[in-house]
Amino acid sequence: MSHVPALRLGVNVDHVATIRNARGGIHPDPVRLAVLAIEAGADGITAHLREDRRHIRDEDMARLKSDISKPLNFEMAATPEMSLIALKTKPHAVCLVPERRQELTTEGGLDVVGHHNELAPFIAKLNDAGIRVSLFIAADPRQIEWAAKLRAPVIEIHTGGWCDAIADGNKAKAETEWQRIIKGASLAKSAGLEVHAGHGLDYATAETIAALPQIVELNIGHFLVGEAIAVGLGPAVREMRAAMDRGRAKAQAA
Repeated sequence: MSHVPALRLGVNVDHVATIRNARGGIHPDPVRLAVLAIEAGADGITAHLREDRRHIRDEDMARLKSDISKPLNFEMAATPEMSLIALKTKPHAVCLVPERRQELTTEGGLDVVGHHNELAPFIAKLNDAGIRVSLFIAADPRQIEWAAKLRAPVIEIHTGGWCDAIADGNKAKAETEWQRIIKGASLAKSAGLEVHAGHGLDYATAETIAALPQIVELNIGHFLVGEAIAVGLGPAVREMRAAMDRGRAKAQAA
């Protein structure tokens, strides 16, 4: 039996704010739901402050930083505006993601190969401020290699392609995407990177990916918010934690 690091669960509260913003006002409050998620077993909270503020707002980020008892992971695009907000907010971590105004959700990973010249000083400034930087990228060898060169200590593997293929019943594509994730996680770990994963995960896929010992954190949001409408956020987070623990036990036994 090999030693495998604990697997953390980060809960993304973006879509609590989406529901709030559909009608305006203050309910439901993403900060309140973040606190409930932590009480149910979340190890951290993720929130994406988008350029158009379609869900999370500036005041949400400030309140999350001040009111939650676990680390805050600030998802954002690599723009001057977001850099200033992050440096002011001082979250535990920043996850740099690609962002297009017309997309419904983050589509694909950040192209660190094509944008390394712009990203290098951006990452360095956050590193110097003591903010841990994560890059949300595809499980592609070149992207992973450049992430390491850019001195970002963490990558988050975009699992959307794999999850979508499973949901579509495309077994061949799902297997191809899964093998990419396996190889990417191994390469990133060997390059000295901390490896996270997220996007599109549900109970079943979280249990599966939890068996990869290189991955130490999963960030999950939309699925949990959807489940919370049916069963409550506490039970949904606890079931997710149980699924991850089952998967991790397989890695421990390997």
